[in-house]
Amino acid sequence: MLPFLIRRISLGVLTLFVVISLTFLMLFLMPSSPFTKERNLPKHIEQSLLVKYRLNGTPWEQYTRYIAHVAQGDLGPSTRYRARTVNEIIGQTLPVSLQLGSIAFIIALGSGITLGSISAVGRKTWKDQAAMLVAVLSISIPTFVIAPLAILIFALMWNILPVAGWGSWKQVLLPAICLALPYSAYVARLTRTSMVEVLNQDFIRTARAKGLGEMRIVVKHALKVALLPVVSFAGPLAANLLTGSFVVEEIFKIPGIGPFFVNGVMNVDHFLVGGVVIVYSSLLIAFNIVVDILYTMLDRRIKLA
Repeated sequence: MLPFLIRRISLGVLTLFVVISLTFLMLFLMPSSPFTKERNLPKHIEQSLLVKYRLNGTPWEQYTRYIAHVAQGDLGPSTRYRARTVNEIIGQTLPVSLQLGSIAFIIALGSGITLGSISAVGRKTWKDQAAMLVAVLSISIPTFVIAPLAILIFALMWNILPVAGWGSWKQVLLPAICLALPYSAYVARLTRTSMVEVLNQDFIRTARAKGLGEMRIVVKHALKVALLPVVSFAGPLAANLLTGSFVVEEIFKIPGIGPFFVNGVMNVDHFLVGGVVIVYSSLLIAFNIVVDILYTMLDRRIKLA
């Protein structure tokens, strides 16, 4: 286990370095600067701003300076939110996105696995058709349509949940469900496909021949093996959900990292965009390592090489 972790962490650090370098090439070598939109900005003032925000010098000087600061944990100043650093912005907004994403992740996995299992066990029955209909609708309807409809029904018509805001569990529930719905549909389809295949294997037939109940067979024997594709999907899913969603966070006025990232892209805020990419990539690498470990726990036949 330890040699595997050392090897994967080393590879993850190398991957992160490549991602940071490519992000630099795409952002810092753009012909425009964050100050090109400033009206009638004198050259000497623009030059002073470039020095202040570490954007002066040759591309190589900028690159080495950026890598050196990132290695020290300094993600740089924000040129869009000039009174704040990228570390401060991420430190204030990422916990909000993490909380929202964690709840959405639990909802997506829980509802998706349940729907997929019901569909597989009741294959070619009305249960299968109903579960897959819900999954198809969840995938087909975009989030920017689902969210306003949810607000209209649950907040305005029924007055069950608040329209927007952040703080109480009621304000978290509706955006978390809207964020989780499309992903729960993917999980449901993966679970159904895998479960149908597992239920036709020899060890399941043996369990049935021993007189075990169908529920026990599904939960205790089939589900562990059927979840392997879901676990593979869960790694990128977790990284995606935990870093926020611009659409959901904007509609429900949640102070997460998503709107800041989009505003950073629109305003050529190099350091802010780079900082969010680093956070997302780090989470993705970490969750992929966790997925590999979970594989061995779910199926003893798989060994960490």
